[in-house]
Amino acid sequence: MNKKKIINDPVYGFISIPTELVYDLIDHPYFQRLRYIKQVGMTHLVYPGALHTRFHHALGAMHLMGLAIETLCSKGQEISPEEKEGLIIAILLHDIGHGPFSHALEHTIVEEISHEDISLMLMDKLNEEFNGQLNLAISIFRGKYHKKFLHQLVSSQLDMDRMDYLNRDSFFTGVSEGVISSDRIIKMLTVKNDMVVVEEKGIYSIEKFLIARRLMYWQVYLHKTVIAAEQLLCKIFCRARELALAGERFPLTPALSYFLDTEIDKAEFMTNPAHLEVFAKLDDTDVMTAVKIWENKSDWVLSNLCKRFINRSLYHTDITSGHPDEQFVKELTGKAMQKYGITEHEASYFVFTDSIRNNAYNKGDGSIHILKKDGSIIDITLASDNSNLEALSTTVKKHILCYTKDLL
Repeated sequence: MNKKKIINDPVYGFISIPTELVYDLIDHPYFQRLRYIKQVGMTHLVYPGALHTRFHHALGAMHLMGLAIETLCSKGQEISPEEKEGLIIAILLHDIGHGPFSHALEHTIVEEISHEDISLMLMDKLNEEFNGQLNLAISIFRGKYHKKFLHQLVSSQLDMDRMDYLNRDSFFTGVSEGVISSDRIIKMLTVKNDMVVVEEKGIYSIEKFLIARRLMYWQVYLHKTVIAAEQLLCKIFCRARELALAGERFPLTPALSYFLDTEIDKAEFMTNPAHLEVFAKLDDTDVMTAVKIWENKSDWVLSNLCKRFINRSLYHTDITSGHPDEQFVKELTGKAMQKYGITEHEASYFVFTDSIRNNAYNKGDGSIHILKKDGSIIDITLASDNSNLEALSTTVKKHILCYTKDLL
């Protein structure tokens, strides 16, 4: 069978699958599942074009990794064929552990466990199936390989993951602020002291990259309507689990029913292989099927939340720097209890507070380093004359208040 395939990607054009092993991994059910998981969760409710998937993103990141390898090798960096394949596999599988709607339901279906943890578990499982051929890729992914700079290309402040999702999400949402010059940034990469650095002439492209990331978070990923939709979906699942744990049973897909009927914490998930196998069958279709079924449930709270979700009748969301006024929250809760004829606990599904964070750059945590012409290495925030970059390294925390619009 011919495994030298070419994929036509709307962002980069033609993408080549470099080796037979990579082809076999893409063809595996674990990876094919990513076709049915949206890259940016509920963002399509604000930007209708944002229907691209984790499958698209993984292939795009793989393509950029190939360009980065090519660039570093052209500058005299020694990367063996085995290391090249390991890098390609590590970035290809970096998001394989995402659950339905990507980040929207993370920590909801399985508590306290991140998609990175599940990605590693799936990679270990694939490694068993492929007789240890993923050993090097997993070592690079974990940051255990002796060439530390290889891990930076997979996971850092300037990795191929971030470069692809900024360009891809910008392309599909139509938000031009997210467009970055990934080709130029990659051409400016080099290695010094076993560390990926950026040549000084690429400093302005890095500035644009960091600013684009900040803008995309506020305009796309943390858009107040996106937050409202994701919060609504989480509340739906919280209510459904509450009912399921009280003994109520729903006609659901087997995979979703498995996780809904039982509370599985991180320790339990990581020690029982059966949980992972069922998780690997979950995607967005399980969730949407469930929401459509629950729309007609006898429980008024669950039914009402599902109807709102399906009809895009989302929460009103206030985003503020300070805490929401407690008295106002109490008044809204009282109104919900009276208007809907529900308990105070049930009202918490219709009025609640939470917080969000935006951090474009974590200074000191895998920092972006600039290689100056004199051979010295300096952090981007110190190398740049743009005073805004220092501010980007500060985590911005904002508070949100969500409530149903008919309460006002």
